[in-house]
Amino acid sequence: MTEHTRTPEGLSSKPRIRPAETGDTRPLSVSARLGRLQFHHSGKFRVLQVADIQDGPKVAKDTIRLIEASLDAVRPDLVVFTGNQIAGYDPAFAETFRKRRWSAPADAADTASDVSDTAVTAAAVSGTAATDTSDTAVTATDATADVSDTTASTASDTEAATVAAAAHERTRESVRGAIAQFLAPLIERRVPFAVTYGNHDFQCGLSNDELDAIYREFPGCVNPMPGVEADVLSAHSLLPDQVVYPHAAGTFALPVADEAHKRTVLGIVVLDSGDYAHGGGFAAPADDALAFLARVPAMIGARSALFQHMPLPEYYDLLTPVTATTPYAMQGYRDHAAQYYVLDEAKVRPGGYLGEGISCPDASREFAVLRGDDAAIRAVTDAADAAGVIDDDDAVDTRAGMFPYIGVATGHDHRNWFVGELDGVLLAATPTCGFGSYGPAPAKRATRLIEFDIRHPHEPRTQLLEFGELVGKPSSKKAYTYALNAKPPQDGEGDDLLRRPTLWGQIKGLFA
Repeated sequence: MTEHTRTPEGLSSKPRIRPAETGDTRPLSVSARLGRLQFHHSGKFRVLQVADIQDGPKVAKDTIRLIEASLDAVRPDLVVFTGNQIAGYDPAFAETFRKRRWSAPADAADTASDVSDTAVTAAAVSGTAATDTSDTAVTATDATADVSDTTASTASDTEAATVAAAAHERTRESVRGAIAQFLAPLIERRVPFAVTYGNHDFQCGLSNDELDAIYREFPGCVNPMPGVEADVLSAHSLLPDQVVYPHAAGTFALPVADEAHKRTVLGIVVLDSGDYAHGGGFAAPADDALAFLARVPAMIGARSALFQHMPLPEYYDLLTPVTATTPYAMQGYRDHAAQYYVLDEAKVRPGGYLGEGISCPDASREFAVLRGDDAAIRAVTDAADAAGVIDDDDAVDTRAGMFPYIGVATGHDHRNWFVGELDGVLLAATPTCGFGSYGPAPAKRATRLIEFDIRHPHEPRTQLLEFGELVGKPSSKKAYTYALNAKPPQDGEGDDLLRRPTLWGQIKGLFA
């Protein structure tokens, strides 16, 4: 992702906000106007990444303002939410909160089924006790007592199931309300969006499948129903002519056509990168998800850009180890906790910022898969095949002629923003856009624009769209910072992709 310097001093660097003209009822997204993801006649295709809203039932006003301003400035073809939209640990979800996915309470439906089975057993016991007249009086009395205890237990279980189901529904409605708030700017402007998940979304008590179903209720959602074959999105998605390759909730692929709609030149892939690992830390993406990544380039027939929540372990290769006393150094995470780091200026584009240690899995085959490494692809496909998730023969066939990935854009670490390159793969970290959790100073909270050019579609440019530049002063003091490293963030990484230079700016640039 190419990055350049900002506008020369003395000229405004604030991106243009271009609201729709009066009476213009067309979708803000050009792809939505075309009915499919496609490069414009201008030769551009734009994706807006929105990372880590991470809020409860009442989404912060400034988060909404940043999303609105970003949409009007960028006019993206597609918005990708890269996880942790929902702060599942919010007190509003206390009734259904689950700290880890494997510690989730029993589903209400399962509980109801168990209650029904208990009731049948109780009835059988009751019938047996009533008809067995040959038993002694003591035995009959004991049986009656057992039936009474079982009936009381059944009533208690039924009541508990009813309470759990009601709590689950309250959470569902609260989550739906939160989603409606941050999607409102997209729905109003008719911009399609894709969603994946992080390590906090599920903590509200809803599974990714349940969350996916809620998102699909809203117009513009391109998340497909999970499946194994290519499908075409519905008109509800705003892209009725768009092919999609589904895999699971939060994991799917979308081909992007050239400006003449004659061939696919790019893939947009969204991945559920996992959450917590047993024993601590964060888990790598599931083997079946990585096997899907390995098959996507051959299915699409072009190189792809990947969007997910969790950074890869290889992000640490963009850093330089330093002593703990080095100015602005940040301590690493888990396996890297004994070391301090700063950004490696030889590998990272100007304007990047390291505000906290990179939180990622201890190990993962994902980067090797993105590079098309045969051994890694074989390992994940064999593992997925052994688990019965995919057919290994199909996986091997689809690997033939696969293309490497362009790069990956992640969120998760709220105070990090940088773009680097490692072994030909671009690695981008995007800060939080939300004002409901920790992060950088309010002015530096941002969304990320990634712009593709048909002349070189696999060399995208990127720009952070910062709150301070797009919106200005925050409306509240709710946002707070964390893990400050005392280094003032630079003016910003990325091109100014939104403004056409003025005549004076062009003349001044000649003498700069």
